[in-house]
Amino acid sequence: MAEAQVGVIGGSGLYEIDGLSEVREISLETPFGHPSDNIVLGTLAGVKVAFLPRHGRGHYISPSELPARANIWALKSLGVTHILSISAVGSLREHLAPRDVVIPDQILDRTKGVRPATFFGEGIVVHISFAEPYCPELRKIVYDAAVKVGAKVHDGGTMVVMEGPQFSTKAESHFYRQIGGDIIGMTALPEAKLAREAEICYCTVAMVTDYDCWHEAEEPVTVEMVVNNLLANVDTAKAIIKKALPQIATAERECECAHALENAIITRPEAIPPERRAVLEPLIGKYLS
Repeated sequence: MAEAQVGVIGGSGLYEIDGLSEVREISLETPFGHPSDNIVLGTLAGVKVAFLPRHGRGHYISPSELPARANIWALKSLGVTHILSISAVGSLREHLAPRDVVIPDQILDRTKGVRPATFFGEGIVVHISFAEPYCPELRKIVYDAAVKVGAKVHDGGTMVVMEGPQFSTKAESHFYRQIGGDIIGMTALPEAKLAREAEICYCTVAMVTDYDCWHEAEEPVTVEMVVNNLLANVDTAKAIIKKALPQIATAERECECAHALENAIITRPEAIPPERRAVLEPLIGKYLS
């Protein structure tokens, strides 16, 4: 039996939600090392949930150093089929104001190739479809939940994922606006890619904390600004999670996420190294039997 159906990746205090019961904490090891922290399991609104602090308790892991493969693998091993990513983002558009919520539908990758972004390679080639990086079905559920809890929420938008850990220069911020970015953050990748490889539905709940540094009438982004606005939105994030869970639990998975690997494995089964096949059995086993 699955330990959890929905995974929540975000701040270390997100699991402090009224109504969370049967709470316990577990430590997991994966073929890709330890996750960011121990995972808190519990039941909320009748749904089994797994909470994972993305940057570790105390926020000590930089975006470029996040063990994303271990995080996604750990949640997959617990039976998670849907992931809600709670993320602080900067706004690249006037109408997306600090403390608003955005449910993005697209991603622009501006990371620098230093983050392991696939479970595959080393003898097995897999090309997943990633045209729709966020699960459309999960996005709709989460957007509707945000509306119902009274959040000022925006449906859709392009997330620019930059490397960091430094914030943008003004030139970069203007460039991101010109290429179609609406919000900017540092953590949606490779999480979204790995979730798709793991056949997990993935959705970002983007909490706007600042206007990056493009907005001439606003102060440039600072850590204090980000933290203050993110803390102000914590209760909103918790309310969205709680409202969305029952709908997630009962929804039929008719999206591509649920069978993303079905036609994506290019390597012939007999050519896959036995040791790689063994490691990746939880992901690819059903397609190679």
